[in-house]
Amino acid sequence: MSKQESRYQYTASLMDEALLLLLEQKDFDAITVKEVCQKAGVNRSTFYLHYETMNDLLEETVAFINDRFKASLAAVPTEDPSRVILTSEKYLRPYLKFIKENMRAYRVIHQKDHLFNSQKTFESFYQSIFSPALTYFGVSEREKKYVFAFYTQGTVAIIGKWLESNCQDEIDLIVDLIMRHTLAYGRDAK
Repeated sequence: MSKQESRYQYTASLMDEALLLLLEQKDFDAITVKEVCQKAGVNRSTFYLHYETMNDLLEETVAFINDRFKASLAAVPTEDPSRVILTSEKYLRPYLKFIKENMRAYRVIHQKDHLFNSQKTFESFYQSIFSPALTYFGVSEREKKYVFAFYTQGTVAIIGKWLESNCQDEIDLIVDLIMRHTLAYGRDAK
C-alpha cells in the first residue's frame, strides 16, 4: 500500500469514527457533512474527495465495521457445518469480544439497526454457517427461515441488553446464555 493510499484510508477511518460518535447523539438524518468534518478534524473538501453523500459515508462505515469484525475472526478455524451446533462457542466468544471492544459502535448499530442493515450481515452468516447446520439438524427448507429468525432475534436481544449495561457482565455469561437459551434447539434436534 502506498503512502497516499494509507493516508486516504486513515482519513476515511477518521470520518467513519466521527459518524459513529455523532450517531450516538442524534439521528442520521440530522447529521451534517460539516459536523462530520469538524468531529473528524478534516476539511469539507476532504469529505467530498471521499464521498458524494452522507449515505456513501454511512455505507462505508458499515463496511468498515464489518471488515474489522471479519479480520478479528480470521484466526478462528472454520468447522465442518455438520459439527456446528448452529453457533458454537468458538465463534461466539470472538464475536462478543469484538462487540465489547467496539461497544460504542455496536450500541449505535443496535439502536439504529435500520441504518446499518444488520439483517444483510446475518444473511451472509446464514448462507455459510446456519443453513448447513440447520440441514444437519434435520430442519426442513420450509422451516429454516423461521428457525433462523428465532436464533438471530434471540441472540440480538441478549446482546442488546448486554450493550445497554455497557457490557458489564463477563463474556462467559453471555456465551452461556446464548448457548443455553437460543441454541437449545440445535443440541436437542439430533
